[in-house]
Amino acid sequence: MPDIETLVIGAGVIGLAIGRALALKGREVMVLERHGLIGSETSARNSEVIHAGIYYPPGSLKAKLCLPGKHMLYEFCAENGIAHERLGKLIVAADEAQLPELERLHKQALTADLTDLVFYDRKKLQEIEPELDCAGALWSPSTGIIDSHGYMLALQGGLEAQGGQVVLNSTVREIAPCPDGYKVTVVTPDGDSMALTCRELIVSAGHGAPGLMADLPGANAPKAYIAKGNYFKLQGKAPFSRLVYPVPEPGGSGVHITLDLQHQARFGPDVEWVEDFDFEVDPKRGDKFYAAIRSYWPGLPGNSLIPDYCGFRPKISGPGEPAADFRIDGPEAHGLEGLVALYGMESPGLTSSLAIADEVVGRL
Repeated sequence: MPDIETLVIGAGVIGLAIGRALALKGREVMVLERHGLIGSETSARNSEVIHAGIYYPPGSLKAKLCLPGKHMLYEFCAENGIAHERLGKLIVAADEAQLPELERLHKQALTADLTDLVFYDRKKLQEIEPELDCAGALWSPSTGIIDSHGYMLALQGGLEAQGGQVVLNSTVREIAPCPDGYKVTVVTPDGDSMALTCRELIVSAGHGAPGLMADLPGANAPKAYIAKGNYFKLQGKAPFSRLVYPVPEPGGSGVHITLDLQHQARFGPDVEWVEDFDFEVDPKRGDKFYAAIRSYWPGLPGNSLIPDYCGFRPKISGPGEPAADFRIDGPEAHGLEGLVALYGMESPGLTSSLAIADEVVGRL
């Protein structure tokens, strides 16, 4: 008999959501995490935005999972006392040439059954956010912000309340099929190695998922890319009460203004393609931030941005390539019974996490 019924590799927000969903279904679940904290690599290093579901092509997994995930997340936050706020978001066209892109986004959102977007012209925009100098904007009232740390703790609590476990400082080195399931080789910080067997396996390892799946027969794991996103913090109070996004750019959604739950403004992320993880924010990158932000907020004071933090998008499409969709490979994709692997789970992964968890349960 396997040591445990179901193993989940990765205690980021998606791995925790999957573990909780499986435990609620009565599975015996263990979630393995290589770091000493849950969600410390990607899930806690982002804009903490609850996305409306605007940017994703109709028929994509991102479109399919973001909209229901958003509603599930707001409901979960309300039921579990997770700090959040439905601030709304403006996607702004800095000049007339960008207005067709706003129109395209609006039509795409309607196709995906997102019907609450409203177009604001320059006059209306000046009335509600007088510091913005833009040709127009799309107003998204269902966009919000969330305490991602509190959310992940609630997911962990829900998992453990159903008898599940989260085991930290456990690095998975190898996965191999074995009779009745899979053998997972785990290494602890002191170098000790052990093998766990399971009947079902979920690989929700973010950046590490393609490497872990690479040697499994039929897995067809994608190539992994790392896109670093740097954030800068505004010194002083921002003159905005809503999130402000430019039209999207290749690799991300552009240098935008988000507010935390204390309404402190931060700017980012940019897109910096890297080979390794470096958690330092280069102050020189702030020069490009000023130019990008002043395209829609010309009044940004000089010397007002200071380096804050960075995050890393676990991408499966590289520089110059179209943005990849979520990829969730179950037995129908690789022929390995009882195994689901998740790749490219970047934004809107946080927003979609509860819907992703239900999708994974279905794939099993």
